[in-house]
Amino acid sequence: MNEQNEGFVHSYGKSEFKFMKLNFRTLGAGHPLIIMHGVFGSSDNWQTLGKVFSEKFKVYLVDLRNHGNSPHSDQFDYDVMVEDIVELMNDEGIDKAHILGHSMGGKVAMHLATQHPDKVDKLIIVDIAPKYYAPHHQQIFAGFHSVDLANLENRKDADNQMSKVISNFGVRQFILKNLDRSKDGSFSWKLNLSVIESAIEKVGEGIEGKVSFNGTTLFIAGGKSDYVTSDDHELIRSFFPKAEIKVVDGAGHWVHAEKPQELSDMINEFLAT
Repeated sequence: MNEQNEGFVHSYGKSEFKFMKLNFRTLGAGHPLIIMHGVFGSSDNWQTLGKVFSEKFKVYLVDLRNHGNSPHSDQFDYDVMVEDIVELMNDEGIDKAHILGHSMGGKVAMHLATQHPDKVDKLIIVDIAPKYYAPHHQQIFAGFHSVDLANLENRKDADNQMSKVISNFGVRQFILKNLDRSKDGSFSWKLNLSVIESAIEKVGEGIEGKVSFNGTTLFIAGGKSDYVTSDDHELIRSFFPKAEIKVVDGAGHWVHAEKPQELSDMINEFLAT
């Protein structure tokens, strides 16, 4: 696990931003496989599958900026998140890696592949398409805001408060993975909630311009999810002409949590060929 420090100022296009020294953990040995979580998530979400993949690869489980134990910043868009990953790869001496991303992490992976194709070996995108998604996380934000952090006594209390706005236990547990308790007993959110909420429109942005990644690519959709439909296949292949598109039957958007065995089998088969 690396130190949580900000990097140096770098000019990108017409703007300047700071690289982030992202928090990450590694598992196993071999060819590097970098895994990126979705919005509101963290590297913990992929720990179970990371252990499976570590039997054949050196797995990097990454906390993207403003998430998990990585540093917070007011800058939050795909350009800066991509450069954070490039910085991590440079720091780790990784010339080229397999890249796996889910949801927002999948968008980071797509941008990385189209902006830095020389750094991507095989690309795996889980339940997200290269299109624009309108903001649709209002209930999640309501769940965060329903918790009175200043007067919170324990995690059960937080769950009880959140249950008034979110009935789904699994969704509440996903959100509450972000709850952190300090040594003095006070609670806070690990993620940078205010910045993520203000930038949520950017999270939905699609891939734009005449860009493409001609490497080996796998898109995996949840059979019960509406994030990737058959109508998206033409768009996917316009940016990723070699893309193979598969569906995990019975899975919703959180494919890795709902159908881990099916997903890991699909990914291992893809990486082995």
